[in-house]
Amino acid sequence: MSILAPWLGLTKTPCTQTIVNWVNRLSIARMKNALPSIDLETGMALFSNGFILILDASIGLGKGKIMTILALDANHYLHNPGTAPSLQQAKCVAVSVADTWTGETIMELLEKIIAQIGMPVAYLKDGGTDLGKAIRLLHEKGIPSLSIDDISHFVANLLKHEYQKHPLFDVFISACGKVSKMLKQTILACLAPPKISTKARFMNLHHLVMWSSRILKQSPRGRATKGSLLQKLRDCFDRLPECKTFIGDFLLDVEPLMECQGILKNKGLNINSFDECRPIIKTIPNTYIRDSFGDWLEKHLAMATTLGLAQSGMPISSDCIESLFGVAKRHGTGEIKDANRIAMRIPALCGALTIQDAENVLRTTVKEQEELGNSSSSLIKQRRDVLKHSGCLEKISRDDARPNFEMIAGSKSGQKYPDNNLKTTSYENNSDPPFEA
Repeated sequence: MSILAPWLGLTKTPCTQTIVNWVNRLSIARMKNALPSIDLETGMALFSNGFILILDASIGLGKGKIMTILALDANHYLHNPGTAPSLQQAKCVAVSVADTWTGETIMELLEKIIAQIGMPVAYLKDGGTDLGKAIRLLHEKGIPSLSIDDISHFVANLLKHEYQKHPLFDVFISACGKVSKMLKQTILACLAPPKISTKARFMNLHHLVMWSSRILKQSPRGRATKGSLLQKLRDCFDRLPECKTFIGDFLLDVEPLMECQGILKNKGLNINSFDECRPIIKTIPNTYIRDSFGDWLEKHLAMATTLGLAQSGMPISSDCIESLFGVAKRHGTGEIKDANRIAMRIPALCGALTIQDAENVLRTTVKEQEELGNSSSSLIKQRRDVLKHSGCLEKISRDDARPNFEMIAGSKSGQKYPDNNLKTTSYENNSDPPFEA
């Protein structure tokens, strides 16, 4: 920044805390007003054919769970052919932290959003039962919208259904863990397996299986020279060679699925991408996976037809919100990943930056930032207050009793939300197919 400051017309180089304050004020500025009718970057009509709400939740340190709602133009692929949705095209319309989220509380949050920006044409979500229940409850209250299942989560559940009880699955996972430990502090550390989350293991298990297939190919048949790298590698294999059947079967099923995902994420689900995927699906050996994925495609192509997106393409991936959580947890949160602190930065990380954003940040007052930033509990403040003084544990309970962080597009702090589900309705379709959870 000290090098860039003069070229940017800044007489003084901003310190870290100043930049943190700017980011927080950018979040506030972007959420103060309802979404504009014109995209300030392109000058084109924003959400002219309606918008899709992308829902997901993520955890931070402590009890807080961050529920984030992004709005994506339903015509994304018409304006961005061949390009998967990214954070540049997504607009954050709500971020809220709660100790727990249920179908009822998610429904209440969605009602607040609808009251501010209007009805979405559809929701795009993972297979979480709480998210599905929220949409079902809205449907029962006369606020229906289609529900799109994220393709990555759906594929992960297919693989989980077929392979979690495979006789070699536990052997494979255990062997990979042992191989990782034996390789990491050796000359062969570059061959260590990729790290995958145990909570959503089947989302990225294919990376681990592909690694295992490639690492085993480094060990051809025949005796290895004593003391050679090949011998050292084989000594680290544990029971991995016993899993060749599991590895081979898994790759035969997963590789066509990954190929289809690449097509559908970049082109959207439309008639052409559907036809492109059909011959690929036929190559999947597992009958259950092949038939279930084919049924998913047909069901969602029907949704695309209902929404008028069968030609341009319907978004079927929530990767952008997954990316958002990853970025939000890495940047500017410090050592303590406080959910409320993470949530406050999320709106600033969505959409393309514009000159109008900079002007809005300058108009955001210190008072607005302090009111929003000091209204919720803070793990950092709790740690500082308690560890500096003995006998102050009760301060944690008092601070934790404060409300969690929440921002909704177009709303103000403490605003009462009217029971108005028809405000700024972007899309209506009385011929929607019956809701399916």
